[in-house]
Amino acid sequence: MKVSTRGDYASRALLSLALHGETEGPTTVRDIAERTGLPQPYLEQILLALKGAGLVRSKRGVGGGYILARPPDEIHLAEIIRAVDGPIALGDFGEPHTDGACDHEGQCVLLALWHLVGSEIRHQLEAWTLADIATMARGERAWPEPT
Repeated sequence: MKVSTRGDYASRALLSLALHGETEGPTTVRDIAERTGLPQPYLEQILLALKGAGLVRSKRGVGGGYILARPPDEIHLAEIIRAVDGPIALGDFGEPHTDGACDHEGQCVLLALWHLVGSEIRHQLEAWTLADIATMARGERAWPEPT
């Protein structure tokens, strides 16, 4: 699985809101774009998708912008990725066969492995919240180490 540009940008935008939202209130798309270095037109589309998924709320008018719809410790990376990219899966292989009825040599075992790896990716993305990432970004917590 490869995290798409949309998934990366969505994560960066929501992290920016988590880092600044509690003290500054709603944040404009322009401010998020400046902080994150993301292109504003593309960011607007992403924020609309995140709003549709219930991850952000918007306020119109003077002093308007975007805020997180829930506290950062209740928003997981998996939700963000699903909101902009759809289901998290290693590929579009379908479910593994449970009865051993494989059409082609090696198909069953590989389907089972792809399913296992996809489950592990989902598990890792569910393990990290915006609050976790914000504490790392602030230098209050060590960054994760590769295993």
